[in-house]
Amino acid sequence: MKWNKTYFKWILVLAWMIVIFLFSNDPAAVSDEKSGFVLKILNALGIDLNSYFGELANFIVRKAGHFTEYFILYALLFNALQDTSSLRQSLIISLVITFLYACSDEFHQIFIPGREGKFRDVLIDTSGGIFAGILMKIKSATHVASGKLM
Repeated sequence: MKWNKTYFKWILVLAWMIVIFLFSNDPAAVSDEKSGFVLKILNALGIDLNSYFGELANFIVRKAGHFTEYFILYALLFNALQDTSSLRQSLIISLVITFLYACSDEFHQIFIPGREGKFRDVLIDTSGGIFAGILMKIKSATHVASGKLM
């Protein structure tokens, strides 16, 4: 039973990596449309980023997307690694894989019309992973302090 659960966790990791790849595979115009759609949804909810940030609003939405994609990737990796690795190993390996996938993602974007690979985006992606790692460490510490195991 545990093997099936672990296997499923790794399928989720791979599925999320495919989602990231598909987002990165969008030409710049399509990517901008998606960011614009998110801005419209936020505006409908009463959050008008355009009035606060003007032209920067689209940029902020795209970078928040980068951060969130890799936050989720790290969390899925950490969850999958917990079955076979120590807490420390899970934290470190998840971060290394997140960073390497961010690098490969930016390299991939070099070949997409209107897109370019930027090291700044690797840093934003990796910071999403670091933030997830901090939360996982805090969660683990609170579970240990309360006598529960993660």
